[in-house]
Amino acid sequence: MRYEVTILQHVGHSSSWTVPLRDRGEKKNRSFSKYITESAEAIVIPKKKTWSKWAVLQALASTVNRDPTAPHYMFQDDPYLTPRTSPEFKLYSLSQESGRMAANHIVNKNPKFFQKDFAEPHIPCLMPETMELCIEEVSEAALLERIMLRKVKAAVDMYDQLLQTGTTVSPDASNDLLDLICLYGDRDPVQDDKPEAEDVQEEGRRRKGRLRRASDLVRIVWRENNNAERIFNLLPERDTRAYSALIRGMVKYGAHVKAFNTYTDMLNNRLTADVHTFNALISAAPEVRERYTEKWDLIVDLLNQMNEQKVKPNLLTFNALLKGLRRCGSLARAQSLHTLSEMKAMGIAPSLASFDHVLGIFYKAGQTDILQEVMTEVAGRTFVAQDPDDGMPVCLDTKDIEAAYKVHDLLSVGENWRMLGDSFQQSIYYISSPYFWLMFNLLCMMEHIDVVLKWYKELIPSLYYPNPQGMRDLLQALDTDNRLDMIPQIWKDIRRMGHDNKSDLVDELLSLMARDKHSPEIQESFAVCALDVKSLYEQGQGARMALEWTATAMTNITSVLLAAQKKQQAWDMLKLFKTKNRVPSEELMEEFLASIKSSNDPQHAMELVQISASFCLPSTPKLAERVLQAFELSEEQKTILSELEVSTEVSE
Repeated sequence: MRYEVTILQHVGHSSSWTVPLRDRGEKKNRSFSKYITESAEAIVIPKKKTWSKWAVLQALASTVNRDPTAPHYMFQDDPYLTPRTSPEFKLYSLSQESGRMAANHIVNKNPKFFQKDFAEPHIPCLMPETMELCIEEVSEAALLERIMLRKVKAAVDMYDQLLQTGTTVSPDASNDLLDLICLYGDRDPVQDDKPEAEDVQEEGRRRKGRLRRASDLVRIVWRENNNAERIFNLLPERDTRAYSALIRGMVKYGAHVKAFNTYTDMLNNRLTADVHTFNALISAAPEVRERYTEKWDLIVDLLNQMNEQKVKPNLLTFNALLKGLRRCGSLARAQSLHTLSEMKAMGIAPSLASFDHVLGIFYKAGQTDILQEVMTEVAGRTFVAQDPDDGMPVCLDTKDIEAAYKVHDLLSVGENWRMLGDSFQQSIYYISSPYFWLMFNLLCMMEHIDVVLKWYKELIPSLYYPNPQGMRDLLQALDTDNRLDMIPQIWKDIRRMGHDNKSDLVDELLSLMARDKHSPEIQESFAVCALDVKSLYEQGQGARMALEWTATAMTNITSVLLAAQKKQQAWDMLKLFKTKNRVPSEELMEEFLASIKSSNDPQHAMELVQISASFCLPSTPKLAERVLQAFELSEEQKTILSELEVSTEVSE
């Protein structure tokens, strides 16, 4: 029996093909749709389940959760080097990556010392790569070896030697060589442990103090009559694969007009392009036309040719189409939605690159509602990399906390976190990207403090290092919801993250502690925190910190100590005002007087008036009068107060 399967073609036409299915007799009514293949072979049901070598390791890994109180796992081998700030993270992670590259260089340059493999299962990436040539004679086998080792220049030389000796090179080997040349732009690929040439030149420009502009970078361009074109012209028979390699190489390295000319030559030779060729041409279409309508017309023409040549589009085709639409102005919005509808009709699920292109189209036009629709569409889905542009989209400044939650929740679904890239790029997403700074800022502004603290404990310090502004936002959130009792704990995190030398952040923290009165337990914790801050100021310029005493900081620390009944430490701070040439405020003197009255200490009251007089405070006469009224003083003390009062009035 035969089943008819109808699919919707890209431009709306429908075609069909028949798939033979083995007749199952009486059981033909059962559903075997998932076993339908294009061959008529019998269905083979395995007798046992074959597990992969990594199944046990994957099962064990699924039982381990991230510890939010610990730093990132990439730093756990050496706790001494655990970063506390974003710059430190970047420095240490790049240093670690440099060490890994150096190790790979040594392993690959000296493979004879690393032949034993003790790993089970075998881990190929930890073994030295075979980079040395073994076949020296001129033969097709030597050519294939050089192609496999990605030695472009050596492979081209071997190909020329074969032609000079009159040896016929097989079409497959010729196409393999052409693929290699077009992939790497007619030059040897740069090894992982060596810098790119343009990186070296750019570093030289930076050291010379020149401006770093994109136009200064040395780009690989498609040269006229390069080895790819020369070998292509030498081929006795040029098939679709050869044309496809040449066109894709031209598009990759900027020869867009030449790529379309080569495609025209391909059609003149009565050859049909494959889907990869069309994908490259669609991506190059915006480069060969100026006006928006002309760009779109060229893309539509390519799509019509795909339909005529019966080439079925794939995901990369639609992504190239959406990427091209981003450069088509006002046409992009309507056509992008139509493109998504076509993808759905053909059963092709959009990838993250598809949604990223759609967001780019609509956000450029100022329409932000599309973000909610996209997040609803991708919620709960697991993505795998299918396109070079696949990856978690960057944060968009929407001031929408719900959208921020959805973006973050998407990472926790399945293995979507892999879409961020390698471990360094994953950490950059949390630590250095504007997304998490914006999300944390929105949390502090819009959410209840319990929600803010929940996220704070979840992200810090294992994933996110807030900058000083982020910590100020957190302090303001604590103030808004009257949770200033958390300040001492936050101060410990500020110190651990290296922000304790930021004077504006420290002043903000001290002013919040000194502003209101709290329970004795909270005031005691505030006093401990204030003394810790004081120790930072006392370290001076010779230490790592660069905090300088200000009258505001000294006043706030003294107020906190007085509120916690730390009278001796408060008096030491008051004496420090004179040493640092700072003038205490009249409000602070009033707080001192209130503290002295509670303990009924006339001697300290006299000292307070004398200190006020030494600073020539205008409130000194009033302060002396209040001391005379509130305390029982000796005649000598009264005389001293009278003299201080007179001297203050004279100085005024």
